[in-house]
Amino acid sequence: MTKQNIGIGIIGCGRAGMIHARNFARLVPGARVAAVADASEANRTGAARDFGDVPAFASHRDLLADAGVQGVVIAAPTALHLEIALDAAAAGKHIFCEKPMAMNAAECDEMIAAADRAGVVLQIGFMRRFDASFLAARARVQAGEIGGVVLVKSCTHGPTYPKPWMFDLEQSNGPLAEVCSHDIDTLRWFTGSEFTEVYALAGNYRTPEAAVQFPDFYDQVLLSARFASGAQGSISGAQGVQYAYDSRVEIVGTHGLISIGGLNAGTAVVVTREKEIRQPSVVSWTSLYRDAYLAEDMEFIAAIREGRPAAVTGHDGRAAVAVVNAGNRSILERRPVSLD
Repeated sequence: MTKQNIGIGIIGCGRAGMIHARNFARLVPGARVAAVADASEANRTGAARDFGDVPAFASHRDLLADAGVQGVVIAAPTALHLEIALDAAAAGKHIFCEKPMAMNAAECDEMIAAADRAGVVLQIGFMRRFDASFLAARARVQAGEIGGVVLVKSCTHGPTYPKPWMFDLEQSNGPLAEVCSHDIDTLRWFTGSEFTEVYALAGNYRTPEAAVQFPDFYDQVLLSARFASGAQGSISGAQGVQYAYDSRVEIVGTHGLISIGGLNAGTAVVVTREKEIRQPSVVSWTSLYRDAYLAEDMEFIAAIREGRPAAVTGHDGRAAVAVVNAGNRSILERRPVSLD
């Protein structure tokens, strides 16, 4: 790989796609945004204008035909990931795929095999692994400061209303995929072990209008897990909670505890004459994990230049998708489900 800037094509110009695009255009050394693609004309033309009127395409295939593109970011809806990734690998483009990796483990296997055949990098967007607090916590776990890991609890409650396409579990796999993929990966990362059994409960508490057409949709989920190591796991996921963006983790060891995250957006606390204590809460994942997104984008470019696998691989993405599938099955069948 030459020292010229690596051209990145952005496929999907929504919130996540634009975070990566801004990083590659302005903050990641040795990278540039070479082209964008989105089915929405407004999205793609707006994005192209933001990055110096780069080529903008309605189809990802047209973007992949652009010789200036060496790697792509896939930030389209999950059901489209497989097709785009296979086309990208066939075109010899390196692949950064946002979570969730795909709709099921078989699709993930196809993506991994295609990237291997093409000799291209395949990185999955688990940006929490690049967050400074998560990295510090993992270092302390590995140093044995809290003994053996007994339990990992992870919570992600999003404040925003689900997008309409998310109501159809055939297209989204529900909040276990859209919200909790990061939590699933967090549990794997901190336990250093694989899920062996899950039991999930779910319900629709905030979006009753979705129930008529999509009775299986849920906006709240609680998943318990058992790991090969014997450790336990717990995940709470929710959409539309409104109060804040709530991302917290607890790692319980045999003789210690590590806690990550909180609801407070800053250290300023106001006590009013009404005897109330007020403090701003975290509003969005886009600000909470801004530095982590940048770090994972820098890792993608480093992996391409150095000709090595990325720090977060397709196998990590597949493991999370397998848990999503097992959790959704547990919800429908109202029983624990084992993972192969």
